[in-house]
Amino acid sequence: MSDPETDTEESLFQAPPLAEQERMVEALLFASSEPMSTREMEARMPHGCDAAEALVLLRRRYEGRGVTVTRVGDAWAIRTAADLGFLMSRETVETRKLSRAAVETLAIIAYHQPVTRAEIEEIRGVSVSRGTVDQLIEMEWVRFGRRKMTPGRPVTYVVTQGFLDHFGLESARDLPGLKELRSAGLLDSRPPPGLMPGPGGEDDLSELDDGPDNDGQDELFGE
Repeated sequence: MSDPETDTEESLFQAPPLAEQERMVEALLFASSEPMSTREMEARMPHGCDAAEALVLLRRRYEGRGVTVTRVGDAWAIRTAADLGFLMSRETVETRKLSRAAVETLAIIAYHQPVTRAEIEEIRGVSVSRGTVDQLIEMEWVRFGRRKMTPGRPVTYVVTQGFLDHFGLESARDLPGLKELRSAGLLDSRPPPGLMPGPGGEDDLSELDDGPDNDGQDELFGE
């Protein structure tokens, strides 16, 4: 025969129904100004909740809607559907352009991370000023990575979750290739050798036509 006192104690820790957990996750994502990980959600939810399972239901509910539940690195956020981004153009008209050096440095880090300052300089063919890297760190688009297991243990740089969120990427693997950048008109000139890796063929750097310098690629990384 069960002990009523024990049954009461267990019921106190019973997780809410999954539908209620879904509502909780939805509320957390709407209220948060930054993407949230499932661990952060569960820390705010009642004991026994499964934020990952609730997210599966929530993502299904938002399919085809004006906003979607989007993965940003290891976290999640509610964002405007990609095909409706043009409606937000008035809110994003004012942009701050990065210098060409900052754009090239950011691109190298994004496509080659984790990468050291020496490796960035080797790819660009010129030295990288401390101010350029500091600017990217202040914008919270770049952060320090793990130190490399080489003599001197140099620090590496990687792109941040904020960078992925700004450009609507789930991970750095979703960065566009050279063919996509050219077709979008964002890469009209030859970038420094090794700036972005290409598997060969049409996306290979050797296939790019020579041409005058063009600041159009700065648009890709405008804030």
